[in-house]
Amino acid sequence: MSSQPKIAVIGGTSLLESPLFSQAKEHQITTPFGNITLLEKERLVFLQRHGLGHYTPPHLINHKANLAGLKEHGITHVLAVGSVGSMKLEYPPGTFLIPDDFLGLDVTPTFFEDARGHQVPGFDTPWRQQILNAWPAQMNGSVVNGGVYWQTRGPRFETQAEIRMHQPFSDVVGMTVASECVLAREIELPYAAICIVDNYANGISDEPLTYEAFKAKVAENEARLISLLRALLEQLPS
Repeated sequence: MSSQPKIAVIGGTSLLESPLFSQAKEHQITTPFGNITLLEKERLVFLQRHGLGHYTPPHLINHKANLAGLKEHGITHVLAVGSVGSMKLEYPPGTFLIPDDFLGLDVTPTFFEDARGHQVPGFDTPWRQQILNAWPAQMNGSVVNGGVYWQTRGPRFETQAEIRMHQPFSDVVGMTVASECVLAREIELPYAAICIVDNYANGISDEPLTYEAFKAKVAENEARLISLLRALLEQLPS
């Protein structure tokens, strides 16, 4: 078996139509937890966490099948991309943030039904540092190094009261990354995430939060995200 790293990108709907994965080959992977489809193009593997055939909302994603399928396919490192809401005014839409911790009080997925589940969760520190080291110079200091990702269950957005309660302890809020991170640690799959701020969390700014405004900002950020991934993946070992 080759010792060369094999990287998978986990992303959402904004990456599926990008040139990075156009005309990619599909791989159907069977796992004890369900079946998944991976896209592979020029040694780059992509997992659409919300599914390919139809959109699966965050609270129904089969994270165990997704992570087990990556392991089954020989993936050695996972780079996740997550759309987030900013809990801080100083992190406006368009900001990239690489979290170094998460808050997930009800995030409890596990592959195990025995003591093996007693693990200390977290992002993989060496892999996370490799991503920071490979950050493209042309992005010109556009990344926030460190921060706390708060995972909510979804699919609804958070109330303003919920945001106020968690704001002292969180920097961004999303619905998927912590679950993936926990499971990746259990199967010894180095995992790190790049969060892109697509909106201010509910009540953080004077502008009302709507789903339509959120989707518009996702589309606006898409080109920057694809440009970043292209440059970043060229620098990472693969």
